[in-house]
Amino acid sequence: MSEQIIAHAIDLTKDITGPEGHLTILSGLDLEIQAGEALAILGASGSGKSTLLGLLAGLDRPTAGEVWLCGRRLNGLSEDERAALRAGHVGFVFQNFQLLPSLTAYENVLLPLELTGAADAEQRAAEAIARVGLRPRAHHYPHQLSGGEQQRVAIARAYAPRPQVLFADEPTGNLDQATGRAIIELLFTLRRETGTALVLVTHDPELAGHCDRRLRLNNGCLEPLA
Repeated sequence: MSEQIIAHAIDLTKDITGPEGHLTILSGLDLEIQAGEALAILGASGSGKSTLLGLLAGLDRPTAGEVWLCGRRLNGLSEDERAALRAGHVGFVFQNFQLLPSLTAYENVLLPLELTGAADAEQRAAEAIARVGLRPRAHHYPHQLSGGEQQRVAIARAYAPRPQVLFADEPTGNLDQATGRAIIELLFTLRRETGTALVLVTHDPELAGHCDRRLRLNNGCLEPLA
């Protein structure tokens, strides 16, 4: 895989079996994500966008096909090996924030840095919290923060390890319009500053419009959008 390609899906298929029987979510999908690019993946609800993001990040396994991430082939890696690859190389921002409720904002950012063994973990966590404008709220717990503040903590946590690629699943989906715009601005400011590739799943045309490339997931395959 080229050093300029940060993630690569080849003939990717994902099938599931549910109450209604066998369902193919992704069908022979191919995708290359270049280092440093911003890519938006759009599509109807239930089209498989979040499934695709999870496969690209190594959070799930495909039924068939290959996924390469940061120069490593994910097929055949154990769950622990995939987690080790993500640590320090991959960031993930969820629609529902996924903060640990028993930890403060600062501690939520600090934890993944400590898990990667970063020598300057405390300094980097403090800098990340400050960078997203939450220094005064650093020692508040998630339930004491607004939705927008919680998403800022999630973004700080994702960027603090200095990943090569950041995956974001509907990062403005649970936010009001004004807060969503602020989060969009923050995401793309950090992307410009760090050079991290950004892969977004979104329904938000404003968010997608900030990206270098836009694709629509339809019937298990990707189609380019203008």
